[in-house]
Amino acid sequence: MTCKPNGAESAVYGLGLIGALVYYIQHATSFWNGILGIIYSFFWPAFLVFKLLEFFKM
Repeated sequence: MTCKPNGAESAVYGLGLIGALVYYIQHATSFWNGILGIIYSFFWPAFLVFKLLEFFKM
């Protein structure tokens, strides 16, 4: 059995990706920080979960 993503999940991830791209590009102080920001924007859910687990000391 495979799990097929619906449109709502893809839309939330897509909006988060765009928001993260804008945030990281605006705060980049050099070219390489901008490139790193693009990479970070693809992995923002992982960073979010990590920080939440760190906050709750789990």
